[in-house]
Amino acid sequence: MNTLTCVQILLWLVPPLAVTAVAMGWATWAGRSRTRPRVDEQEEQRRLERALTRPVPVRARHLAGQVPDRPSGVRVRPSQRRRVSEVGRR
Repeated sequence: MNTLTCVQILLWLVPPLAVTAVAMGWATWAGRSRTRPRVDEQEEQRRLERALTRPVPVRARHLAGQVPDRPSGVRVRPSQRRRVSEVGRR
């Protein structure tokens, strides 16, 4: 078997390698750091204050009152949950 036939057998590797190289180049270009102009700290504080003083949307209000899951990671159905006062009495 001569060297030319060995090289021809490996030609099927060229398209995947080319696609991989193009994808790596694109990922490098797309993931580059884009520097934005820095906003001063006072402006950032004003934006934060505005966001914190904005009223909570009606849709999100019910989410704040939900009972958190148990720390053990065991999920309890709502029908089987006991009130805190019931747990303390037993």
